[in-house]
Amino acid sequence: MSEEFSCQISPPFLSEGSDRDLGLDSTLQELPMYNFPVEINCTGREVANFLEKYPLLPGVILVEQEKFIGMISRRRLLEFLIRPYGQELFFQQPLEVLYSYARIPMLLLADTTSILIAMQLSLKRSPELLAEPIVVQTASGAYRLLDVQELNIISWQIRGIDNLVRYERSQAQMIQNDKMANLGRLVDGVAHEILDPVGFIWGNIIYVSNYSQDLLKLIAAYEKELPAASQAINQIKEEIEFDFLEQDLSRSLASIRTGAERLKKLVTSLQNFCHIDAIYPKPVDLHACIDSIILLINSRLQGEIEIVKYYGQLPPVYCFMGQLNQVLMNILSESVDTLLNEAVRQQLYLEDTNTVQKPRIEITTEVISQEANNPDAPDSRWVLIRIADNSPGMSEELQQQIMESFSLQTKTGKETSLAVSYRIITARHGGKLNLRSQLGLGTEFEILLPLV
Repeated sequence: MSEEFSCQISPPFLSEGSDRDLGLDSTLQELPMYNFPVEINCTGREVANFLEKYPLLPGVILVEQEKFIGMISRRRLLEFLIRPYGQELFFQQPLEVLYSYARIPMLLLADTTSILIAMQLSLKRSPELLAEPIVVQTASGAYRLLDVQELNIISWQIRGIDNLVRYERSQAQMIQNDKMANLGRLVDGVAHEILDPVGFIWGNIIYVSNYSQDLLKLIAAYEKELPAASQAINQIKEEIEFDFLEQDLSRSLASIRTGAERLKKLVTSLQNFCHIDAIYPKPVDLHACIDSIILLINSRLQGEIEIVKYYGQLPPVYCFMGQLNQVLMNILSESVDTLLNEAVRQQLYLEDTNTVQKPRIEITTEVISQEANNPDAPDSRWVLIRIADNSPGMSEELQQQIMESFSLQTKTGKETSLAVSYRIITARHGGKLNLRSQLGLGTEFEILLPLV
């Protein structure tokens, strides 16, 4: 177009935006925006010619000596120009006159605003303003125009991607839950099969012990009545080392009984850990749950980690036992891994390991009261499970990462065991999971479960 304009107006410039795939965390600075500042002393005719030349331009940014004044949208400008006598009144007048009549509330956002948040703010405007473009301020202090239709299209695309990701995650979670349920049933069946022969051993070891004692009494009675045994009997007693057998038989039977008892506890703990929860929570002995988890991870302790238990008086707590066992396993495994890694590091890099304190995990349980948010409401009662270790502790950055993983808005493709534990405690049980750590002093996890 070869027209000459009395006011110097630079042609509008459309930024290309970001070339990366937009996601839930994308901001306005990644979108294409119009840069079209116009001095407020320019006439409506000059701006109208530009709007005719650039049909996609949503409006103009008004400036006075390069200072931001406001914005007039294409729609608002054309509404005033097509009114009766609108062209006579505003066509040859500077935009300052038109802006005094057409000024309306505008939505001004920083370019670091999330696209989804910008969409929400845009939809909160009154109905007559929904089609108005959004003014975006850049980090350099410049102002751009964002077409609200462009924002709508992109935000719905992002929501579609978000829904697809959520669907895929839910399907993957359903498959994983089904696998874990099948695995739990398999382990429960194997444990049941193990318990049967263990039950035979456990049930008969008492009778075998009594029978052996009776036979020894009978042999002692024979020796008393017949002190002069034949040479054949004496030879047999020497061959079987009867004196040693008499002393060691009771110890062997006691050892078998201890082994059967330990195997029975181990299989029972495995059954509890793989327990498939019912629809509703059931009363559970938390101390038994903790003991069963400690028994399962006992082989990992390697005799290097000391576990000290300070159990209080706890009533049965209504919860999903299988999920709670998973939480206890995750937290205790986290502490054990940290302590073992630190023990290895000290053995490799420290010359004097005699001064190093022994790795230690303290488990404390008690019932506590916490004031409710409503002062008129009664205090709430909670069961507290505190798991503390004397590890080197976590840095502030690592703690922040863990706390961010607890958020429901986390976008990581793979959830950590602590994040899963947080969801189980808060969402499934209405409880709380707190983390405290300090470098050089250790790490502490607190599980709070409400008492109903």
